[in-house]
Formats: sequence, structure tokens, C-alpha cells
Amino acid sequence: MTLSLPQLQSFLRANSEAIACELTRVRGSSPREQGTFMLVGAQGIFGTIGGGALEHMVIDHARRLLASGQAEAAMDVPLGPEIGQCCGGRVGVQLRHADAALREALLERVAAEDRALPHVFVFGAGHVGRALAQALALLPVQAHVVDTRASELVGLPAGVEARLTPLPEAAIRSAPPGSSFVILTHDHALDFLLAKEALERADSPYIGMVGSATKRARFSSWFRAEGGDPAALQRLVSPIGRQGLGDKRPEVIAALAAAEIMVQIGRREADIGHVQGARELRAVDGR
Repeated sequence: MTLSLPQLQSFLRANSEAIACELTRVRGSSPREQGTFMLVGAQGIFGTIGGGALEHMVIDHARRLLASGQAEAAMDVPLGPEIGQCCGGRVGVQLRHADAALREALLERVAAEDRALPHVFVFGAGHVGRALAQALALLPVQAHVVDTRASELVGLPAGVEARLTPLPEAAIRSAPPGSSFVILTHDHALDFLLAKEALERADSPYIGMVGSATKRARFSSWFRAEGGDPAALQRLVSPIGRQGLGDKRPEVIAALAAAEIMVQIGRREADIGHVQGARELRAVDGR
């Protein structure tokens, strides 16, 4: 599950003593990247540095520190046959007692990471919408479910915002830059309106609409007639969850759509990273 500020706050309240374990150096292949951290309490764990033998070793070491009252230690771990893993890399792990200052720093870090998560707006809280909300609740996104019907927005997963509005298209216009939109309402006409609104935004990594090939064809015809740019239709994923080979169970559609969304978000973030890297290189070179 994606870690969040409320989860960290809950862990810290339940664990007056904890050890922060951070990957400070990564060479070669590793299950997580440098800077990843976890917290180890006498009973509970917050986060993960990759699982497996590495994580078990670190947890054991952290709990020995707790038992002894030692404040700090460092580990240098080869991720190979020595510990029963085959990553082939090597990691450095810094273990520190989570005092008040470190706790505050970690709270600020996780809060900033929460704010930076990409937004995904799901329009329609029917069977597929609710299943998709369940899938997105486990992923590193800020998920919102938008509907015109209050009764359908009850009982959404923790961490997923329920948004009741008579004008769902306004949620698209006001969504933060880089937001993704998944359209699966109970009304095809509303779906068309929302899809058109979403396609008018050039910054969305994923725009999906539930339906059939026939529905897509009808939307495409209507979109052109309404003056929409035909090239924008290439950005529309419809039907969503296309790798399902016709499986129409809501949970399957939701799982495959969630995968599609994350792939497109990842590609957008990689593209942004490449552009920023090129700009930094030009700045260094004075070009």
C-alpha cells in the first residue's frame, strides 16, 4: 500500500520508540532506490526498503538497537548469495533513533510526497468506478471519485476523495496540472461531455472512457462534429482495460485500467525528467 501522512502519524503515535532505516547508498541492482526509508518499532513497521533477506536483516538490527538503547548504526550489505538474494548490488543502510527532530523531518517529507502525488479523477461511482477506487487506493496517486448521486459515493476506500457535484465537468477544468481522467458514468451523453472536456487539456497523461468500440466510434463522430481536434482522439483510451480481452467483470476492468493509468503517468514523469535533465545540461554547458 502507498504510504501516506495519516499512516505515518498513526505509526508514530503507536511507537514512542522507533528506528529510522534509510538506504544511503545504492550500487548496482537493488530492490529500492537511494533515499528510501522505513521505520521499525518494537512491534510495528512503517514502509519498506524492498523486503526479502535485506529487510529482515535490517529489522533485526534495528530491534537490537531498540533493545540496547543504541542511537545509531550503519550497515553495508552485499545483495548476493551471502544473504540469499540475487540482486547483485550493494546497499548502505543508516539506522538512527527516531527522536523528535527526525520524526518532524519525516512527517514533513511524507507530507511533501503526498502533495506531489499525481491526481486521478474517476467520474462515476458505479460498479467499475468503485472497483477502480479500490485499486487506486493502493497506488501512489491522489484519487478522487466524482458523481452527481450522493448515494453512490458512500463507503469509498480510505484516502479516496468523494466529490458530489451537479457539474462534474467543472472538476476537469479545475483539476491540477498533470491530472488523469477516467470516465465511466451511468449516462453516455455525460461521458461524451466529460471526455471532450478532458481532451481539451493537453497536460493529461491518461484519459479513459469505459465502453465498446461502437461507443468510441460514436464519440469520435460527435467529437469531430463539435469542433474537436481529430488528433486529440489518439489520446483517448476507450475501451479502458483493453488487455482484458473482453473480460467485463468490474474488478478485472479496474485492475487493468489502473495498470494503464500508472504506465501513462510513469511515461509522462519520465518525459518530464528527460526535459529537465536536458535543460540542466544546457545550463551547465552555458548553451
